[in-house]
Amino acid sequence: MRKPILICLILSLLFSNHEVFSQKDYQPSPENLKNREWFQDNKYGLFVHWGVYSVMAGGGDMGIAEWIMNQKQIPIVAYENLPGFFNPIEFDAEEWVAMVKKAGMRYITITSKHHDGFAMYDSKASDYNIVKKTPFKRDVLKELKDACDKEGIKLFFYYSQLDWHHPDYFPRGSTGRGYTGRPDSGEWRKYIDYMKDQLTELLTNYGEIGGIWFDGQWDKYDENWYLDEIYSHIHNLQPGALIGSNHHLAPFPGEDFQMFERDLPGENTMGFNKGAEISQELPLEMCETMNGSWGYNIKDRRFKSSSQLLETMIRAAGYGANFLLNTGPLPNGKIQSENVDTLMVMANWLEKNGETIYGTRKGPIEPRPWGVTTQKDNKVYVHMLAWKDESILIPTVGKKVKSATLFGDKSKIRFSETKDGILLTVPYDKRKPLETIVVLEL
Repeated sequence: MRKPILICLILSLLFSNHEVFSQKDYQPSPENLKNREWFQDNKYGLFVHWGVYSVMAGGGDMGIAEWIMNQKQIPIVAYENLPGFFNPIEFDAEEWVAMVKKAGMRYITITSKHHDGFAMYDSKASDYNIVKKTPFKRDVLKELKDACDKEGIKLFFYYSQLDWHHPDYFPRGSTGRGYTGRPDSGEWRKYIDYMKDQLTELLTNYGEIGGIWFDGQWDKYDENWYLDEIYSHIHNLQPGALIGSNHHLAPFPGEDFQMFERDLPGENTMGFNKGAEISQELPLEMCETMNGSWGYNIKDRRFKSSSQLLETMIRAAGYGANFLLNTGPLPNGKIQSENVDTLMVMANWLEKNGETIYGTRKGPIEPRPWGVTTQKDNKVYVHMLAWKDESILIPTVGKKVKSATLFGDKSKIRFSETKDGILLTVPYDKRKPLETIVVLEL
């Protein structure tokens, strides 16, 4: 993922002629449209940032993790020693997937190649991969895909367009400059072909996948990334695969969902999402960390509480967005125990209240400081996250309200409709610790 200090590229750098670089005239296939619906219905996934960088565990610095090669300016010749220490003998794909399923998550997005250029699968396009260069010698993506197929979990592959290792990633972008030991030369088209070869492997060697989660285009916004060619190639190989890109821009033709990094759609507390229009047509997704790092960082103990993450997930649903929650596995292949504990608390909430999240769409009321709404058929779920009074006036929902009940115990809630909105009265003794959910039947 991307660091805050690298975000400050101005919108004047952005393309005005997106169609030149993207899959113009793209018409999604019936399978693709069906998968978009599946994506929106299932709402919640696990993001996994895992690679040889976990061996260094952040180098003692907060928040570095998968960025350690660039942040510590480690030359390629030195960084290439890391795979020799990467031997995650406690990795158990079935254990991971069982945990994901128990957590109420419906899909996994895992790093197939991060910015360091190291492939976490058996790539024939490059020997710089987990099977050829580590003592582990196993294809973790293959094992994970097999486990996902058994449990009905979809698998997406994160792929970094940025590469600090490949010599033909030239001219250099805003990162990976000076320290790597690469010559100041290279053939960009050769790198595009290399990237295309690796994507072909990911799309042909692992059966049907959920899609490709791109990252790194922000490293050089004004480059020709051959998106028309790349996106067409992906959709030709797997018409149902969803393409998304973490470029922090409005979606390009050929992309099937829009993502937001560590912010709700339209917000910009992290500084990543300057000027990104929110698509009114594509599914949305926001990704978030459980502490401050994406990859494993031994020093990062800034774990977010389960209630904080639950609120973010609920608010995301109110914006019509999926919630992709990240973990950085240990170098031995285990998921951090603190992360598992948090996910199980969230799973308990979802077991009781999942009806108000899964299968829903953005509700008729725009998100408010007090909470959000989600909707399914003729039911509107009013998620009251930050309201302390007994009564609350909410905007009208476009249709007459037939009844108002408290979700869970189905007790009736007093309500009245006026020209100013809907007045709901929820007695204090009916409030829930995290949030109170009122169901409006239209």
